Amino acid sequence: MLRKIIKHAQSVAFASALKVTIAAALPAVIFSWMGQFDIGVACALGAFYAHPTDIPSTIRHKVNGLLVASAIFAGLILIVNLTYHYNLIFYPVLAILLFASSMLTVYGQRASQVSFSALLAISLSFAHIREGWEALWYALYTFSGGIFYLLVSLAFHYVQPFRYVEIELAELIRLTAKYLKLRGDLWNVNADRPKIIQKQLDLQVKINEIHENLRQILFSNKINSGISGQSKKLLIAFITLVEIQELALSTSFDHDKLIDYLKDHPEVLEDYQDLAYKLASKLKKLSTSVHKSIKYGSKQDINKALKKLEQAVENYKNDREIDNRTEVAMMLANMSKYAKNQVEKIRMVDRAFALAIKSFDFKERNKGLEQFMTQQYYPLSTFFDNLSFSSSFFRHSLRLTCTIMVGFLIGKVLPFQNVYWILLTIVVIMRPGYGLTKERSYNRTIGTLVGAVLAFGIVSITTSHLFLSTLAIVCMLIGIYFNQSNYKIGATFITMYVVFVYGIMTPNIHEVIQFRIADTLVGATLAFLANHFLWPSWEFLNTKNFITHSVDANRLYLKETAIYYNNKGIIPIEYRLARKHAFIEIGNLTASFQRMLQEPKSKQKLLPQINKLAVLNHSLLSATASLGTYIQSHKTTSASESFNFIVETVSKKLSISVSILNKEPYDFNPEKDQQALNMRFDELKKVREKIYALNDEKSHDQMQEVQLVIEQLTWMNNIANNILRVSQEFVAANTN
Repeated sequence: MLRKIIKHAQSVAFASALKVTIAAALPAVIFSWMGQFDIGVACALGAFYAHPTDIPSTIRHKVNGLLVASAIFAGLILIVNLTYHYNLIFYPVLAILLFASSMLTVYGQRASQVSFSALLAISLSFAHIREGWEALWYALYTFSGGIFYLLVSLAFHYVQPFRYVEIELAELIRLTAKYLKLRGDLWNVNADRPKIIQKQLDLQVKINEIHENLRQILFSNKINSGISGQSKKLLIAFITLVEIQELALSTSFDHDKLIDYLKDHPEVLEDYQDLAYKLASKLKKLSTSVHKSIKYGSKQDINKALKKLEQAVENYKNDREIDNRTEVAMMLANMSKYAKNQVEKIRMVDRAFALAIKSFDFKERNKGLEQFMTQQYYPLSTFFDNLSFSSSFFRHSLRLTCTIMVGFLIGKVLPFQNVYWILLTIVVIMRPGYGLTKERSYNRTIGTLVGAVLAFGIVSITTSHLFLSTLAIVCMLIGIYFNQSNYKIGATFITMYVVFVYGIMTPNIHEVIQFRIADTLVGATLAFLANHFLWPSWEFLNTKNFITHSVDANRLYLKETAIYYNNKGIIPIEYRLARKHAFIEIGNLTASFQRMLQEPKSKQKLLPQINKLAVLNHSLLSATASLGTYIQSHKTTSASESFNFIVETVSKKLSISVSILNKEPYDFNPEKDQQALNMRFDELKKVREKIYALNDEKSHDQMQEVQLVIEQLTWMNNIANNILRVSQEFVAANTN
């Protein structure tokens, strides 16, 4: 129990919750002591609004983002207060403010958080309407609260400048370990491989998110301020973890064939699986040590496990007198090489945290880092381009605006105590997708009921202001901490916090609790109904775009891999960018599929085809990465005309698949293309036969290269054919 509490206390989420609790509670306590409770509340709310916008970023982006966000919140509060008593002006202005605030989400992650906080600020401004100079001063106090939060956040940063990156890296190491463990599970004779691959896809989504977060911070810091010892350690670890992930994805095996080959020598696969599990275990323990900021001393001898595997492979080859040029020999060589490379990369991560790396080639690895970062750019044209029903942002903004306006009118017409709690519930619960809104509606309702019952029991026993104030601060901290990871628990403690605050402010706490429950039920019901009936954003409407983006990203990645194979030399930036985008797009497609599973069965349209396309795209990414990794780590021969022709044909099939999905015209003669492909594959096989006939040491590497090229091109062509076929099925089923 104590270990779990310590682990939670060391997390990024807890530090974030602690920041906003300090920034909100301190002004409230100080100004209350000075007899200026209203000023303290305004400052506390300013900090509360600023907190969601404080996403991981560079110091410059943090400062600029929080300053602009605080100014926006203050401006919105001022406008609402000044127009409230003029109905003809107020209602149109309120609708415009709600819609514009919601539409900010088109500008990315930080803007989405600003949008959320802006809607919170508008909702809570109805708690107490002010007029004239009082409204202006209240807006300024709110702005001051945002600035105070900025100062607290900066203080946390300078006390532990690398803590966020360390914790994110610890989580990345843990997820990478889990991914490697799943790869080991694939070698079980009765393994449910489709299920394991689906788990890998789901895991890839989380890994991609952390990659993007860390890339923004680590690359920005290196570009803006060079690289210090600690930054170097973290950057080396991050780059190597990305390489571990790519190596795992790029190295695929025909599990059934190898299991059949080795059925009389099961010790080979047992040793390989044992090594895979040891690598995963080593990373998992390293993750724990990084998270706890303690020195890691590995007791696992992965060298011994690697040597045991290599010896088992050698014994098998000697027993069977297997020629190194045969298929099984090359498959085993590929397995051994993959294991050796992963062992070396995991050692690199280990040494990075031990600061035992003497040299690391940043110059070539990090050339053009700025191109790998998501640019902070907010053109006005993006806003206007999304003002149509084809935009999911527009539909959600319109839906949210209408729902809040209806909630506001219900609160005004019916005898509710405070309309702002209905609006607050709608803002907090309502999300673009049906599944998440439904889940949050349920969790918020349960959390509110449980929190109200618990808080009611406490305030019935004691009315001590000091005791209730202490409990309120603790509940605020816990509620904010759990708000992202477990919304039900978060809602429970936030409700308790609100009840305790009202318990201090008003003697009629029983009535307050009743109204809070009623407000929550009304808000949750409105949010759920609106997402179901007002321009619903069902995931199947967006999935086609994710599929086409993923197929096209894979096509570009294959194209850049072929260019690299032809030109050799230093890894080009274009290749690395294409690889990054291919990884991101397959993650987006998988995330879309996950969201669809949360929706009603009647809206889970084309689920089998979407799942097939997600798996096929993942397989194509794996095949392309396998070829790219081989080119990077081996001295290769010149790319043949046959290679280029086959790659062009595969790329053409992928382009046609995109055209089919977009219902665009295309020119394709499968019989003619297949004849030409067969001829090119025959040419490659003849090259392989010539090399096989040489039977010398030099020809072994060439044999390995041509064998891998033939295997990967054959696999890619089969995948492209399947993508083409399933795309046709997808469009046909969608038309019906």
